[in-house]
Amino acid sequence: MKPADFAFIASARTNARCPIHAQAPSRMGGKAITYLLVLYLTLLAHNLLAETPTAKAVLAGPVQAVQQADYRASGHLVRVDAASKRTSYDVTIKGHWFPGVLRMLLQITGPADARQNVLIELRPEGENSIRLAHPGDKAATVLPFDKWSDGPLGPGFSYEDFLEDQYFWPGQTITESVRRGARDCDVLKSTPAPGAKTHYTQVLTWLDHTIDFPIYAEKTLKGGGVKEFTSFGLRHYGGIWSAEQIEEKIHGQPGSTLLIINRGSPKANLTLADFTPERMLRF
Repeated sequence: MKPADFAFIASARTNARCPIHAQAPSRMGGKAITYLLVLYLTLLAHNLLAETPTAKAVLAGPVQAVQQADYRASGHLVRVDAASKRTSYDVTIKGHWFPGVLRMLLQITGPADARQNVLIELRPEGENSIRLAHPGDKAATVLPFDKWSDGPLGPGFSYEDFLEDQYFWPGQTITESVRRGARDCDVLKSTPAPGAKTHYTQVLTWLDHTIDFPIYAEKTLKGGGVKEFTSFGLRHYGGIWSAEQIEEKIHGQPGSTLLIINRGSPKANLTLADFTPERMLRF
């Protein structure tokens, strides 16, 4: 409701010389007052609907970010246990959108005994896939779906969490518009199709009104529990918004997992050659 709407109500209630009130008893009658009230409520409802964001409008930013992806980044994947002990892996991430598919190559480059290459393929129509290769392998292997909930450092930041396909699920609704910290956000609820390959029943995403970027998310696991992801150090470079760090925590459990990006490029000019089976076997 806008300030002008409140002014209208105040004048209708308090101004004895208002033309409507002066004429209501003798000329306008109850039907006219009812008509004005219905008209006002109709206009008010129209204004509220016009100001309420739709899921389609809110999804436009994240979907566009996927379909324009062409990035390279490097940093660390860090596990922090209950005693604050840190286990750190060096990572490089490459991603590029090809017609109908986003290909992402996650490379664990250190320590030496943890090296692996992970090729993640996101298809908006489904049939997502994850393949792994380790030093000495003759070919990459398909990661079974029941292993998607694991990850290089355990179940915290899982392989599926890099997939991030919730923006393409069929169930999309805006549950509320709220303020989180200093940012105004739309809360997007995403639910998968029955039988979809995912370990989550729903994902709630807090998308910043201004930049259409997810600053926080809660993912509900099918087996129970909620994982939360918080973005820190938002930056705008090359026309693309990104976060310097994403922290994952499981509700009610100590410790966390951090994805820390130290450097990267939003316009990496990648080609299919960067995601071939031969490239996966190169260490």
